[in-house]
Amino acid sequence: MLLTSIFNTLSDMPARTILHIDMNAFFASVEQQADPALRGKPIAVVGGGGRTVITTSYEARAKGVKTGMAIWEGKRVCPELIIVVGDSRKYTYTSGKINEIFRDYTPEVEAFSIDESWLDVTHSLGIFDSAVTIAHLIKTRIRHSFGITCSIGIAPNKLLAKLASDMQKPDGLTIIAPEDISRVMERLPIKDLCGIGKKTQRHLNMMSIYTCGELGRCDEARLTRKFGIVGARLKEMGQGIDRSPVVPFGEEDEVKSVGHSRTLEQDIDNPAEIRRFLLQLSEMVGSRARRYNVSGRTIHLYVRYADFFSSWGKQTTLKNHVNLSDEIYKAALSILATVELEQPVRLLGVTLSNLKHQTEQLPLFEDERKKLFVAQAMDKINDRFGRMAVTFGSLLPGKESAGSRVIPPSWRPDGIGN
Repeated sequence: MLLTSIFNTLSDMPARTILHIDMNAFFASVEQQADPALRGKPIAVVGGGGRTVITTSYEARAKGVKTGMAIWEGKRVCPELIIVVGDSRKYTYTSGKINEIFRDYTPEVEAFSIDESWLDVTHSLGIFDSAVTIAHLIKTRIRHSFGITCSIGIAPNKLLAKLASDMQKPDGLTIIAPEDISRVMERLPIKDLCGIGKKTQRHLNMMSIYTCGELGRCDEARLTRKFGIVGARLKEMGQGIDRSPVVPFGEEDEVKSVGHSRTLEQDIDNPAEIRRFLLQLSEMVGSRARRYNVSGRTIHLYVRYADFFSSWGKQTTLKNHVNLSDEIYKAALSILATVELEQPVRLLGVTLSNLKHQTEQLPLFEDERKKLFVAQAMDKINDRFGRMAVTFGSLLPGKESAGSRVIPPSWRPDGIGN
């Protein structure tokens, strides 16, 4: 009965062919191609800060080094490990060019992260014969143009395509056909599904659910009692069902908030240093808000302390909508002034919400117009020459250490971070 139910559900869904493309050891592979002396050697790419974890090459993984380790852990496992400080410009440039290749085969390309994308090739099959043909063409072009490899999953939806791309690495090509879904999902550990993290896995294990087959057979009411409205979605995931479309850049849902957070390179308790980081975060939030052409009334400040486990978040709602950096900064400072910090600070975050879309009308008063024109001029210069090419004077000393060169999950090839 269950297999019949799943089959009927899948039969009612529009037939789609989705590719998920995952670049293999992307950061390390780019660095090895940029420097031939690194090829074939165990390397780890790190950020520029004191607090950083490593991303590894396959040569390093073969020696027991794992992505996510601290530098000292990697060196302990593999003393000959070569540490390379990453250059985000190389990765964003390469990722952008690779996504241009994808768009030669379909306009429906959704960048999931800097090294992963989904492609809906349903309407391209009449031109390129088959999804397998498209996958081989993409693999060949990436290898020829950049000297790096990718793993590709082909399936009827995004969830299964991503699952398939993880099954054979590196340089793999895996197909999950509709008739194979039930067999693949039956014994698959729930942790292998994109969207089920450690916390959800732990709760499901407490319900004696360990495999996707068990999740797909679980009573929906029982899941809903535990997880709320997410319960129905979890049951579908266990059955390999995913109705979410591939969403190209620019067609996403309307932005609901704009935020930035930073893990600091050192724990700080100096009020002046904390204010300096808040100013930088406020400028980043304001710049994005102006690019999105939105302003907001609610500013949220988030602080995590040095012990990592202690944190707090508070917000304030203003009378007027704002998107100028100094106004966001002043609101964040007003929140900070209401709290006595208990420990040195490890992480700071600023978010602007309660948004509305701006009109093109200029402010009424001259001083407000001047502030807007200055902000717009700064945005244009930074768009052309890089973030913080022009910034507030108080951010200039040591500005390289003020920011993070980590590429955020929100990065997109056509986005404002590029």
